[in-house]
Amino acid sequence: MNKKQITSILIALPLSTFLLSACSGNEAADPGADGTTQDIFVFARGGDAVSLDPSEVTDGESENVAQSILETLTTFTEGGTTVEPLLATNWTESEDSLTYTFELREGVKFHDGTDFTAEDVVYNFERWMNGNGQSAPMYGNVFGGYEGDETHDFASIEAIDEYTVEFTLNSPQPTFLKDLALTPFSISSPEAIEEFGEDYRSNPVGTGPFVFEEWQRNDRIMLNAFEDYWLEDHPKLEQVIFRTIPENSARMNALLSGEVDMIAGVDPENIEQIKENPELELYSRPPLNLGYLGMTVTHEPFDDPLVRRALSHAVDKEAMIEAFFGGQAIPAKNPIPPAVEGYNDDIEPYPYDPEKAKEMLAEAGYPDGFEMELWAMPVSRPYMPDAANVAEYLQSSFADIGITAEIVTYEWATYIEKAIDGEADAFLLGWTGMNGDADNFLYTLWHGSNIGATNSTQYDNPELNAILDKARTITDSEQRNELYRQAQEIMHEDPPVIPLVHTSPSLAGKDNITGFDPHPTGRVITTTIDFE
Repeated sequence: MNKKQITSILIALPLSTFLLSACSGNEAADPGADGTTQDIFVFARGGDAVSLDPSEVTDGESENVAQSILETLTTFTEGGTTVEPLLATNWTESEDSLTYTFELREGVKFHDGTDFTAEDVVYNFERWMNGNGQSAPMYGNVFGGYEGDETHDFASIEAIDEYTVEFTLNSPQPTFLKDLALTPFSISSPEAIEEFGEDYRSNPVGTGPFVFEEWQRNDRIMLNAFEDYWLEDHPKLEQVIFRTIPENSARMNALLSGEVDMIAGVDPENIEQIKENPELELYSRPPLNLGYLGMTVTHEPFDDPLVRRALSHAVDKEAMIEAFFGGQAIPAKNPIPPAVEGYNDDIEPYPYDPEKAKEMLAEAGYPDGFEMELWAMPVSRPYMPDAANVAEYLQSSFADIGITAEIVTYEWATYIEKAIDGEADAFLLGWTGMNGDADNFLYTLWHGSNIGATNSTQYDNPELNAILDKARTITDSEQRNELYRQAQEIMHEDPPVIPLVHTSPSLAGKDNITGFDPHPTGRVITTTIDFE
């Protein structure tokens, strides 16, 4: 046989842990004291979405809304990063790992009433592969560039019949099935894309459990249940509302007052309060993230690796975590979290040593320090729930070695845009691993080809680029892991960032919420959410 079966999940059988859990609760929720049931779920987060077309942005706030509207071919298991079916029901992989044939779920409709078919998959991938760095940054990053680029991954994408699509790669891609589960590769209605044009980013149409209703910028996004959703008896809710409440304390108060049902970005000092409240539940996501201080290497003096190493000695991460993370984080020494395969535990972290930092600055030609801008995120993110205080802590730490740092911030969408464009001297940011693979951190954030897309530090190290390119062509896990260990050694000696923390992000919600999965990737999947 010239093909090997990867998975064969028949529609008549349980589809996945996600679908199995979804199908287990078909009974109506218990009525409340007034005889009614709660069918609106309000989720509060620190920042607004940037776009509801997830192919054109890389921020988690946009993706978390889009995941209720749009769906991907594959998905991840509940609580993990093992691949399972979603819009594709099964697939086969050729012996040379270059051809993948997917059988698609039949009877699925887009929210505009059109049928989901193989041609729609082809349309979406052709749209992305013909894009540019502004319209589909994650596509170019994950799949080796756009059509016509020398490193483009796809030889062809063809609809074999109405419900069969075939992908042919130019070279083996070890993370291909996981990559298809990433939210930026959600399938949209081609008719809606043609109808709305550039306004599609504010009018998404997918196959997901909820239909886009309204977006009041920097306030709320409202979604209504899709009556023709393909999974029987789902979704459980009539409406999902994503509220934007920038201040952590204000979100906490909104939860306590019953104004919202769940919040992201819990202040560490509120964790015990939540645990002691019988009407609330605390959720912790497994740590699959990195919070860091990026240094834009095209700005003086950050073009000098010696200066970047000096700043690494100036930060007492243990003290910072104790002060601002409430025990919900561990200090980072590498640019990937310890849970990711290929993590290099042999690397020694930069010790906190202000005197050493001063010596290195003097050696680099800055005996009296220098002035810089230090950008602080305006929102709470899972990898950094309190960026303002962290920025002030870093400002004080740098002052101890003679560096004057002016704290700067912008509205979230502007902050991301400016950071990507390389306008900051140094900036707080982070990343939550989307597929549990080292490539998703190292290649995405620091490969030279991603400058202007996801590489905000403007870092372009040819030695690192070559290693990361090679790791994308190897399917043997141990060989890949060794390459990633080498990559971390390079980034330790020539650091574009100061890795600060890996957090266990906390969320809090009402104690009668069921069906919520605090997924390590930071996803907010609403399909199975309900109230007791």
